[in-house]
Amino acid sequence: MAVDVTTSIIINRPIEEVAEYAADPSNAPDWYANIDSVRWRTEAPVRQGSQITFVARFLGRRLEYTYEVPEYVVGERLVMRTAEGPFPMETIYAWTEQSPGATRMTLRNHGQPSGFSRFVAPMMSFAMRRANNGDLRRLKQILEAQPT
Repeated sequence: MAVDVTTSIIINRPIEEVAEYAADPSNAPDWYANIDSVRWRTEAPVRQGSQITFVARFLGRRLEYTYEVPEYVVGERLVMRTAEGPFPMETIYAWTEQSPGATRMTLRNHGQPSGFSRFVAPMMSFAMRRANNGDLRRLKQILEAQPT
């Protein structure tokens, strides 16, 4: 069973600010509750071909996985795919202008669990949706608190 979770939120900040902050993997531990650390395997900043290792906690387990960036369109879309890790996963960030000064950020995670992970996919989807909603709320709080 595949995991496919899409969440979104409106952030009352210009698209350039939201996309710049969210697309920088170094900021991930600030707004993702489950990400403990980030290690660049290629030189920053993020661009097509970048590789970034994340250390996270999910469903009570420590996970270490490396994302590779096959696509990045500044201010529009960032696609990251696991190059290593517990199961193949793709994460997509998309930003659209909701109105002047407001941005809709959409976060999609999808992948095909294998091994034991296959059996917990429904629970994994529920937990991932809950975590992603909380992470997007944290991102909104951080960005909206910044001075204009």
